[in-house]
Amino acid sequence: MKKTLLLLSIVVLIGCSKSKEVLKDVSKIKTERKILQTGIATWYGPGFQGRKTSSGERYDMYLFTAAHREMPLQSIIKVTNVKNGRFVIIRVNDRGPVNSNLILDLSKIAASNLDITRKGYGKIEIEVLGDSSNPLEKLFDVYRNMGNEIFTDIEI
Repeated sequence: MKKTLLLLSIVVLIGCSKSKEVLKDVSKIKTERKILQTGIATWYGPGFQGRKTSSGERYDMYLFTAAHREMPLQSIIKVTNVKNGRFVIIRVNDRGPVNSNLILDLSKIAASNLDITRKGYGKIEIEVLGDSSNPLEKLFDVYRNMGNEIFTDIEI
């Protein structure tokens, strides 16, 4: 319901503004996108559940987290499935993947939301949004909490 109201509000606001100005703003946003990496991601799940990650916390396959070889721990990133356009916002809390042909190991829930659990891997793009010590963490918390409502139809 909240999502519908938000979407309706945005549509009304856009409809009330000058269309040329909106088009300029949208095209500007697209050109400012900064892709850090493009490559293949996989996911890890039950075999690692509860084990300590490189950040010291316990791995939970139902949290939006990932493992990256070089990115600073606690980085907040947007991961997009190149094939279908689905994306998740996740926090890097571990090191990996071990396989040098892969660029990211996703938690099971993140992989499921990107629709790559059945195949086991997928081509992705990574954008860095910030780290958990900045205000984006609040946005990340909102996104994470909304995930329970938005993705209720996802098969895990």
